[in-house]
Amino acid sequence: MTKPLTSNSNAVDASGRAQRAPIHLICDVRQSCRPWQLVRLEDLSAEGFRITGLNQPSLNKPLSIRIPGMQLLMAEVRWQEGATVGCAFRTPLHIAVFEHLVRVAREDARVLGRP
Repeated sequence: MTKPLTSNSNAVDASGRAQRAPIHLICDVRQSCRPWQLVRLEDLSAEGFRITGLNQPSLNKPLSIRIPGMQLLMAEVRWQEGATVGCAFRTPLHIAVFEHLVRVAREDARVLGRP
C-alpha cells in the first residue's frame, strides 16, 4: 500500500505553507503570445510550482503550462531567481490531482534510474 503524500486534505505543512514535492518532469510553458518552450518542472504543490529554463519570464503576464497527462493549466509568475521561476496556479490543484502527479513522476524516475 502506498503512503499518502499529505497528512490532511489541505496539503499544508506545520508552518501553514502548501506541501511541496520535489519532482522532475519536462513540461511545455508559454507566456502570452510567445512560442511554447520546454522547461523542467522541479517542485510542485497544490498551489504552484517551480520551473527552470523559461526564457525571459515576465511577472506581468499569465503563464500556461502543459504538465504531461493534465489539461492546460493557467498560472501567474510570482518570482524569478536567475533561470528559476516560481509560479502560482490560478486555481489550485485538487489534492488528489497533486498526489497523482507526484506519484506518477516518482514512478517514472525510478524506471529511469533517478532518485
